[in-house]
Amino acid sequence: NTAPRTPSPDPWFARGQCIEHYGAGEAYLPVLEALGRLCRSADGERLIPLLNQHAPTWLVQMPTFLSPPDYEALQRRTQGVTRERMLRELAEALEVITAERPLVLVLEDLHWSDPSTLDLLSLVARRTEPARLLLIGTYRPVDVITHEHPLRSVKAELQLHGHCQEFALELLSEATVAEYLEIRLATGAQRTTLVHKLARLLHQRTEGNPLFLVAMVEDIITRGVVVQTEGGWELREERVREDEIPESIRQLVVLQRERLAPETQHLLGAASIAGLEFSAAAVAAALETTTVAVERQCEQLVERHQFLRRVGVEEWPDGTLAARYGFLHALYQQLWHERVSPTQLQHYHLRIGEQKELAYRERSREIAAELAVHFEQGREYAKAVQYLQQAGENDVRRSAHQEAVTLLTKGLELLQTLPDTLQRTQQELSLHLRLGGQLIITKGYAASEVKHTYNRAKELCQQVGEVPQLFPVLRGLWEVSIERAELLAAQEFAEQMLRLAKRTQDSRFLVWSYEALGNNSFYRGELGSARAFHEQAMALYQPSTYRTAEFAQDPGVSCLSIFAFVLWCHGYPDQALARSQQALRLARDLFSPYDLVMALNTAASVHHWRGELDAAQALEAALTTLADEHGFHYWAAQGHVRRGRAGIEQGQDIETAVVHIQCGIGELQAMQSELARPYELALLAEAYREGGKSEEGLQAVTKALVSVNDKGLRLNEAWLYRLKDELTLQQGKKKSKDKSLKSQIPNPQPPRPNTQEAEACFLKAIEVARRQQAKSFELQATTSLARLWQQQGKVKQAHTMLSAIYNWFTEGFETKDLQEAKALIEELKN
Repeated sequence: NTAPRTPSPDPWFARGQCIEHYGAGEAYLPVLEALGRLCRSADGERLIPLLNQHAPTWLVQMPTFLSPPDYEALQRRTQGVTRERMLRELAEALEVITAERPLVLVLEDLHWSDPSTLDLLSLVARRTEPARLLLIGTYRPVDVITHEHPLRSVKAELQLHGHCQEFALELLSEATVAEYLEIRLATGAQRTTLVHKLARLLHQRTEGNPLFLVAMVEDIITRGVVVQTEGGWELREERVREDEIPESIRQLVVLQRERLAPETQHLLGAASIAGLEFSAAAVAAALETTTVAVERQCEQLVERHQFLRRVGVEEWPDGTLAARYGFLHALYQQLWHERVSPTQLQHYHLRIGEQKELAYRERSREIAAELAVHFEQGREYAKAVQYLQQAGENDVRRSAHQEAVTLLTKGLELLQTLPDTLQRTQQELSLHLRLGGQLIITKGYAASEVKHTYNRAKELCQQVGEVPQLFPVLRGLWEVSIERAELLAAQEFAEQMLRLAKRTQDSRFLVWSYEALGNNSFYRGELGSARAFHEQAMALYQPSTYRTAEFAQDPGVSCLSIFAFVLWCHGYPDQALARSQQALRLARDLFSPYDLVMALNTAASVHHWRGELDAAQALEAALTTLADEHGFHYWAAQGHVRRGRAGIEQGQDIETAVVHIQCGIGELQAMQSELARPYELALLAEAYREGGKSEEGLQAVTKALVSVNDKGLRLNEAWLYRLKDELTLQQGKKKSKDKSLKSQIPNPQPPRPNTQEAEACFLKAIEVARRQQAKSFELQATTSLARLWQQQGKVKQAHTMLSAIYNWFTEGFETKDLQEAKALIEELKN
């Protein structure tokens, strides 16, 4: 096509900077900075409607660009934001934005980046949808290796699949140095002698280090070693003294610093405290001078290409407007920062923190992580702790749970520097409660860190007397106890919760209490009381009233999940499916990834029990993906177990399935999780049964029955006895076959396995199921016993018993268990 092409519009450029002091703790810091710059750039206002439409969860993080009413409306729209939603929204928004104009997004110093930013980087790089986007990241390999930063594994994964390219920045050659000089000095061909002489001199000294080279060129211009005349630039060789040519960039900065006026030195020291990039107003606050005076000095340095560059303009919420500058390189900031005395450092940080806190007032939460750094370094520890907690809560709202743990833990450490007062005790309690919920999400319910956090919170409650915070503390301790299968302790905590809830007449606390009591009953195998408690909880439950930082999840999702399990056990598979789907809808409406992963587990389990394997496996895959993306280690381990079960159902290699299940069990053991141990071992036993390894399967069942008897975890007792029966029969058949082969004597009737023990186990399974009112377990055990009796010729007994339990059911006749029972009844009848 020879038709003239429409010229491509100039690209947008956006740059974000990771910051060493608080970058690893504040989620998406460089990305939010880059988006803010983009929106403030020429034509940037056109991006705000696009973000509002396609990435509202990101726009709500930047209230500067919204009016108060619009901001409030956007907050309502984005309630319950999830990490998954934030990642997806920005990826899609970038595709829409770049359809209009190309975008170059630069993220500097990724060796200081937070985990969430790396997740976003990885997602954007792996997307296959078209986008005119160039994403550039810079990092220092030494820092990544030394600090074992996750960037290393992210980069390796992207490189493995061809999603990124890495360019190691090599030192400049002498010829390249000459090229740079020709551009910088705008010399013509007639000045090649000057360029080559100067290039040789500079290359020998700088060894081609780009930063050192640029700094040296600007320095020799400033000192008059190279001067501009009417005929062009000339080298004043008489001014070149060997002792004046520094051997390193550090030495060069020292020499340049000594030539600056004292007030300029103070300015650069204060600027290094304000940040790699900074507002002149912040430096003015540190130096207790005017913004105009600071801007004048900064402009002089910019014009001389010395240390600073002009970035733009920054406006604070109180209307303060000031120029924004940045150091030409992070090393300059570091070297000036090192020169600031401890007393000056404390003073500068404190003055900057106080001024920005005053400027932001009720919006100070937006810069909480930055304020926390300033007040910590300014030794105003009470305020530092306050802003660390706010910064942690910001991360919770972004579903950046690991970053929240980092900030909240830092707050607790810093709190110990404050005097031991009632206010400190209350603040420590508040921090522990928020940390407990985040540790459950990131490390699992039974982790030692979770137990320690809630035990400490209980001690603090005892110090300050009974306070509303006591309830979430009891709830946290109940979660630790139930997951560790410490059922007596779990019952005591649940009963304490109920007593407190009744005293306070708080309906939310009543819901949590009934849900806890119902869960205790469920795992003890007391299905009737479990159902009653969950019905009481659901009768009081009101959605959207439980979203607090003290709790890891919503009780509605948990109640519906366990209620679905109870209904399936009771023999109502259709009602169980309906409740599991209700839990799934509620979790999605709440936009809570942690609630969603629980609901996915519930729905997958119900579909599996119903024999709907395709639906179960799709939900299990979604569960595993969500758990891995969010770092939900407990649910990721559960995902390993379920992946093994799915492998068996798909006819995959049994050994691989066993490895997956054992891997998940090992990970859960490492988290001290015991609650689902009988269930997990039952799945392992089933895998061994399918692989013909009856002895290993029986060992798994034996271990599971030890948990049943020692811990009181009787929920799966009937299932385990049925498995024991089936494995015993399988083992007997195998021994009979081996014996027949060894004898080498024709035997028209091979010896049958001893079925007496197996029959006793089937009857035991039926007895347990009846005691628990677990009709589904009773049906499974009766079907297995009926097959055994069919082989023994007890056809009438088998038909009578199986028909009786089958005829009890009123729903779910299309499910696997009822279909198998019906088919066997027909066989026995005929």
